[in-house]
Parts: sequence; C-alpha cells; structure tokens
Amino acid sequence: MSYTAFLESKRHNSVMTGFDIDESDLNDKLYPFQKHCVQWALKRGRAALFEDCGLGKTPQQLEWAHRVSEYTDKPVLILAPLAVSEQTAREGKKFGIEVNVCRSQDGIRPGVNVTNYHMLHHFTPEYFGGVVLDESSILKNYDGHYRKMLTSFVSEMQFRLSATATPAPNDLIEIINQSDFLSILSGKEAIALYFIQDGNTTHAWRLKGHAERPFYQWLSSWSIAMRSPADLGYCDKHFKLPKLNTIQHVVDGTVTDGFLFAIEAQTLQDRRAARKESIGKRAGLCAELVNQSDRPWIVWCNLNSESEELARLIPDAVEVKGSDDNDHKRDALIGFSEGRYRVMVTKPSIAGHGLNWQHCSDMAFVGLSDSWEQYYQAVRRCWRFGQKREVNAHVVISEKEGAVLANIQRKEAQAEAMMENIVSAMEEGRHALVG
Repeated sequence: MSYTAFLESKRHNSVMTGFDIDESDLNDKLYPFQKHCVQWALKRGRAALFEDCGLGKTPQQLEWAHRVSEYTDKPVLILAPLAVSEQTAREGKKFGIEVNVCRSQDGIRPGVNVTNYHMLHHFTPEYFGGVVLDESSILKNYDGHYRKMLTSFVSEMQFRLSATATPAPNDLIEIINQSDFLSILSGKEAIALYFIQDGNTTHAWRLKGHAERPFYQWLSSWSIAMRSPADLGYCDKHFKLPKLNTIQHVVDGTVTDGFLFAIEAQTLQDRRAARKESIGKRAGLCAELVNQSDRPWIVWCNLNSESEELARLIPDAVEVKGSDDNDHKRDALIGFSEGRYRVMVTKPSIAGHGLNWQHCSDMAFVGLSDSWEQYYQAVRRCWRFGQKREVNAHVVISEKEGAVLANIQRKEAQAEAMMENIVSAMEEGRHALVG
C-alpha cells in the first residue's frame, strides 16, 4: 500500500451531528453565501468558519446560535473578545435576533447569549445547547490551562461553532486547537497522521511531504475557508476591499561600536533591544503624524513603554493597557467605536480581534512583533469589506528592525498559500459541503 493510500484509509472526515434546514427558512437579511454557510454548519453540528474580515461572521454566528437554541430548546453561549459582546448585541438588532449580554450563569436568558472569554468559569456547561467561539484564533493568546478548560466545557455538547478570519495560517499546528475544540481529531491524533518534527525540537512541526493534500482535504471536511463569496461560487460585487496603503517610516538606528552603519537585529533578543533603544524616535514620529490630523487613528504598539510615551505625546488619545480594569477597557474600546475618543493607543493582543472600526482608515504600528497574525488582525480592524475609504497603515520601525518586517512578509506569503490550499481542497469537494 502506498503512503498516499495509507493516509486516505486513515483520513478522518467530520461526522455530521447536526440537523437539516432549508436555506429559504434562514434569516432573509443574510446574503445567499451566508445562508449557505449557516445551513452547512448546522448540518455539521460541529464546524469552523474561516472567513475574511467583513464577510459577516457575526450574523452567521447569530443565526446559527438562534437555530441551535430553537432545535435544542436550550440557550446558546457565544464567547467573544472584550467589548465585542456589545457589538454582537447591536448586530443582533439589525438581524432581528435578540442577544443577551451576560457575565455569569445567573444572567442567562433563553435564546442567544454572549459573554467575554474571561467569564467562562462563571457558567455551567450542562445548561447550554451549544457554544460559539467568536474570533477563535484568540485562543492562542491563552495558556494551555485555559484551552483545556474550554475543551472540557464543551466536551458533551453536540453543537459547536468556531469562527475566525485567521486560522493561524502561518503555523499549521495551531489549527489543531480548532480541531480539538470541535472534537474532530485530538492534537496527538492529527499530529501523528499529518505532521513530522521540524528539526531537533518537540515544539516545531511541519506537514509530511505526502500528507499535504490529504491534510487540506481533511481540513475542508469540517471547515469553510473564504476570502470572498467567489470562493464558494457566489457573486462578490458587494465585497470589494478598498486600497491598502502601507507606508514604511524608518528612524535612524543606533550605530554599534566598531561599525559604520546600524546592524540589523537578527535574534529575538536583539530585536527587542532595538525596539527599546528607539522608542523615543519612533513615538515622536508617530505622534507627529497623528497630531497633524483631525481624523480617527489607531496606534498599535507592543511595549508598555511605547504605549505610555505615545499617550503622553498625543493629547486626545485614550490608552488601553493589559493592566487596566475591564470597565476602563470596555469604555475606551466602545468609546472609540462611537467616536467619543479620536485616537486609540493599544496593543494588537488587546484589541486586535473582533472589533469593527470601519469609521477609521488611518493607523500606525510603532514597531512590530514577529507575529504575522497580530499584524494582520490589527490591520483588518479597519481594512475590511464595508470600509469606504482607502486605508493607510504606517509602519514606524528603526533601521535595526528590518528583519522583523521581512519575517512578517514571509509569513504573509505562507498565510496566502495556506488559504489557497484550503479553498482549492474545498472546491474539489464542494458537492459535499451541503451533504
């Protein structure tokens, strides 16, 4: 038996655990491609939606949760990033779905309920008919204990939905978190089937040579990946992205003793040192850009010292730090959405998931981490379907940080290749998407 045939014999396709519903019975305000995704996810019972920002994951999640609640006669819980709960409730009103924002089991009502990820320990799993993970890629920001707690919480639930724009595309092993949550395959099973250690480490993995196509076929059996409705064969005339202008600003780097020019930082430690020594110059350049404008701005940073300096230099900025209490974070994030604050200064790890800030088309990155996903998610808060203006993303780095930008660009190419593979595998099996 060839290795390919062996893989095929071992390949696990998602078992359908849901129910049938006619697309014509779904919410009339959904686009045809959105109805298609909801119908498929309801039939699967446990499914993932990997859809680009602005394709309407929230209304799809709401309709899925509404129908599951009706079918099971139990409440459904949506877990969302901070401040996204209120945004979800507002979206529910547009689609005629009542959404209850709650913080504990005592606040649960029949139908669709939404809470913040951090509140999970206040809820009892037996009470719910299903769970939705909104912006599920945020789970990689939590430690293993939290992920285990979440997996345990849903272990007996028939209905689970995972939704994100970025299924960790530049780190394929992270997709296993999604599979684990949905009880498709455990991490150990998926790794044994499709992956091999990459080098002399137990933490880095890559796809086995002959397993690449079977892996994407397996992935497409329990997920829908979509960059635009055209990926599912639907009209995409209402889903055209505006132009994204990426403007790079390079401040002078500090010259290393013995060299005529600044030496590009290569190691993670070197890059962190380069960021710290150029904070003043980078923050000053960014503040000049923001202060000479009267439009909304998002200023993304990675270090607390960057955040503090930017908040000091930009008088009308509201700063959101990880150490802030949730009430301040919620007020600031919602206040920026509502226009009460003109400038938001924060980190992608805090506000880079789930929030729709289409009222803003100017942002700045005051330095970059090595995370392509954080950069991508941060950009997509503004650059998304529905944005009416060109989006300007200013990247302010020091000379020494050039390797960071190159690393992100490399991961971006990997991400595009992965999405292309999923969509291609999905195209091959499109006849199976609705059973």
